[in-house]
This record gives sequence, C-alpha cells and structure tokens, in this order.
Amino acid sequence: MGQLITYKTWSDNKLDISIDSETKGALPVLEWAYGQYKEDLIYACSFGAEGIVLVDLISKVKPYAKIVFLDTGLHFDETYELIERVKARYPQLQIEMKRPELTVAEQSETYGENLWEHDPTQCCHIRKVVPLAQTLSGYKAWISGLRREQSPTRRDTEFINKDEKFRAIKVCPLIHWSWKDVWRYINDHDLPYNILHDQGYPSIGCEKCTLPTDDAADLRAGRWTNLKKTECGLHLS
Repeated sequence: MGQLITYKTWSDNKLDISIDSETKGALPVLEWAYGQYKEDLIYACSFGAEGIVLVDLISKVKPYAKIVFLDTGLHFDETYELIERVKARYPQLQIEMKRPELTVAEQSETYGENLWEHDPTQCCHIRKVVPLAQTLSGYKAWISGLRREQSPTRRDTEFINKDEKFRAIKVCPLIHWSWKDVWRYINDHDLPYNILHDQGYPSIGCEKCTLPTDDAADLRAGRWTNLKKTECGLHLS
C-alpha cells in the first residue's frame, strides 16, 4: 500500500493516506472529505491547471459536487471560456459564479480608479476574500488546490487544515503533486485547460494582476509583478 501518513480529522476517526498511490493521496482524501462533510463541503475553484485536475477527481467521487468560482469581474476572457467548456464536460457539477457586492464600476466610485494598481490587497479583499467568506458561512469545509511546491507560504500545507480565517476545515488533496504531475494528469485524461497556460502563464488570476513569466523556479512570479504581494489573501491567516 506504500507509505502511510495518519492525519487528525477533528472527528472520532483517523485518516490513513498512502502518498504512493496513483493520485498521491488526493482521491482517498476527497473520498474521506465527502463522506465526512457530505453537502457541507464546497470546492473553491480558480480553474487553473490544478483546478481542472481537482474538478475531474471530484467528479469521480461526487458527480453533483458544489463548486464556487470567485468571479471578480476582472478575469481573462479565456478563463470564462474554460468554465463554459468545463460545464459542458461535467454537466452534473453545480458551479456557482460568486460575484462581489460591488461591481468594478462601483468599486472605482468608492475607492478610486484601478484599485488593483494602488491597493491590490484591498482589491483582493473586496473581490475575493469577502465573497469567499460569504460563501463559506454556509459550509463546514472547503476544498482548495494548494500544492506545497507552489510557494514558501504553502510548504506546510497539510491534507486537512484548520482554517481559522474562514472558520472551516480546508481540504487540500494535491499537496504532494508536482507541476509535472498536474500536467501529466491533464494530458493523460485529455482534460480542458486554460489556453493561457500555453502562452507563458503558469498561474492565472485576474487579468489586471497577471503577466506571463519564464521563471521556472517560481510558478507564481507572474502574479502581482514588481510588488511584494504574493497571495490574494484567501490562504493567509
């Protein structure tokens, strides 16, 4: 069965996971999570490469799973096009497009034009953090596509995490996956993906704050370029 890792599950049971399995523990983690939380579990998907892998794995475990996309109103057209392709391939999945309370125009009236340029943290808070908090207020747990390899702030991520920020359990099935693992799975299963990945965008967020990068050592180098900011705030305590 390979190397077993035992995790606390904040319940009466312990979870033994083999990271030597085909999905490096992702599939059994998802099976446990949906068995434990049932309808109280939602996947917050950004529809990046990791997101597509998780959508496919989740569809095998919970065909009618609930997925939320934080629709900031500032995403690339290619991202919206991908979501439509995913809906066509997985018609049973319940995909919610969660929008902020303020439109981009209303945000400009209140906080000034192009908030992402002079205060990107505030922009992310309004358009991503608050909407996710509103969504998760109705759930006990959520799924995220974090991988330990992505950045220093994610190296200590576990399969099952206590999320004090959103007062929920955060399940991260892909923590042991490499970037090569992600793309091997996408290619082997002929999954749809954002065509911007073929144009030098390893990590894709809002159009205003994402640039292509050739920095193989930092897959998130194209996010908030020339700023000290490296996270939108969803995964910071």
